[in-house]
Amino acid sequence: MSVEPLPTMDRSTLRERVLHALRSAIMSGAYRPGDHLGEVELAERLGVSRGTVREALRHLQQEGLVQAGMRGMLRVNSLSESEIQGLFRVRAALEGLAVTEIIGGPSREKAVAALREAIKSLADAGDDFAARVEADLGFHLKLCELSGNAMLVESWRHLEGRIRITIMNRGPEGAPSMMTPTRHSPIIDAIDEGDLDKALEVVHEHMTAAADHFSGAAGS
Repeated sequence: MSVEPLPTMDRSTLRERVLHALRSAIMSGAYRPGDHLGEVELAERLGVSRGTVREALRHLQQEGLVQAGMRGMLRVNSLSESEIQGLFRVRAALEGLAVTEIIGGPSREKAVAALREAIKSLADAGDDFAARVEADLGFHLKLCELSGNAMLVESWRHLEGRIRITIMNRGPEGAPSMMTPTRHSPIIDAIDEGDLDKALEVVHEHMTAAADHFSGAAGS
């Protein structure tokens, strides 16, 4: 019986795997904001060349997860108070557009049902910080996806790394108060009622409160 040969891993596949490994380590909190990311150490740990690590780190810089510090040393990004405020203002604009398109679209009832299902994950997460972060971001991503606007989703995804960095910087003691079903259900209720003005107001208040919460951590 003949056996199909395994495909040879080309350079692009290896680079993607390294990129995924580093991105996951940062987003999970294994590397904290401000931690140094050394090419030599990472290459040794991952068993790849420094060039492959360098390419992955360059990509992470473009995503906003990594920044160059003194003498070009790369570190996990840490957003300033003004950057966090700006980040959440952009989120408010994007998610405000999402609720506008959902309320004005033909599938509002289905969207409400999907969002009520998504919010259950926040309740199920309990005290598990990582699970609560995933449930919180999953809810907001679902909100954007339900708009049916692919460019909106792409724009939100572009911010996701910096959103995660901001939450991780606050840590499990401060962040969970912002990630509860009670804080998210008013968004769903306003959409359910078809009240666009109320929905936009709730999204704006939600993001303003989050910005103040997380930028307070950055400024402390």
